[in-house]
Amino acid sequence: MSSRRCMITYPSTHGVFEDGVREVCKLVHDHGGQVYMDGANMNAQVGLARPGDFGGDVSHLNLHKTFCIPHGGGGPGMGPIGVKAHLAPFVSNHVVTPIDGVNAECGAVAAAPYGSASILPISWAYIKMMGARGLREATELAILNANYIAARLGEHYPVLYKGQNGTVAHECIIDIRPLKASSGISEEDIAKRLMDFGFHAPTMSFPVPGTLMIEPTESESRYEIDRFCDAMISIREEIARVEAGEWPADNNPLVNAPHTQADLMDETWERPYSRELGAFPSEAVKAAKYWPAVNRVDNVFGDRQLICSCPSIDEYRD
Repeated sequence: MSSRRCMITYPSTHGVFEDGVREVCKLVHDHGGQVYMDGANMNAQVGLARPGDFGGDVSHLNLHKTFCIPHGGGGPGMGPIGVKAHLAPFVSNHVVTPIDGVNAECGAVAAAPYGSASILPISWAYIKMMGARGLREATELAILNANYIAARLGEHYPVLYKGQNGTVAHECIIDIRPLKASSGISEEDIAKRLMDFGFHAPTMSFPVPGTLMIEPTESESRYEIDRFCDAMISIREEIARVEAGEWPADNNPLVNAPHTQADLMDETWERPYSRELGAFPSEAVKAAKYWPAVNRVDNVFGDRQLICSCPSIDEYRD
């Protein structure tokens, strides 16, 4: 909290519904503050709850995740922002059709007067096709899927946060830190090994370092969710073999992941596990294999070496 302002993400990015959100809003208001409700996790609320009822003064509604638009490559993070009546005169104005009741000195916050014309129709079409019942069912499925994953994986990995009833919201966080302490296997090793199973890894080390945050949303089938859970359970069994000393901590399917076609063609395969286990760890990938193009890269090095290695424009011209 700063300058009598408070921002609340509800449900929490830690993957739980906080039952004290109204009390927090009241406490801030009692001290003359304002509350901003972050709508990043609206895919756990649509059709079930209204952020305005929690006591916030401002609430934004993300279109990504919840309403079918992408959220990669730096954006677009957009959507409507609602305010209580006492803040209405201070909202941003419109450069084409000025809004009655808004202070004249309030300008626009974007050069595009109607937002992203290529993105907004997608959300409109999604809402129209889903309807009120469909949107509510999508929310219910997002929560159900997350709890199903938490229940299946909870027998093999610690689930870091749960609500007072032992459930999660629309996402769950599994804690890899105890496994790293016992085996040396990190969350990054698990993320890279998932590529051998045909999966892009869940969010890594956010919002808690050393964890994986799993958010299945409503769009995955039971088959695909089970395939993911089976992969994670299989990975846990591989970690157990490292813990038991069956595989060296520095030479096992996890630290060597992902496995490429070039790895399998290597005549000097000096690894304590088979080529088949490395590249085809499940029956599902034997039937339909996604091949990683390259081995693991040094993420930290890449993040810190912000230099383009592309040829110069002159070379392209020549």
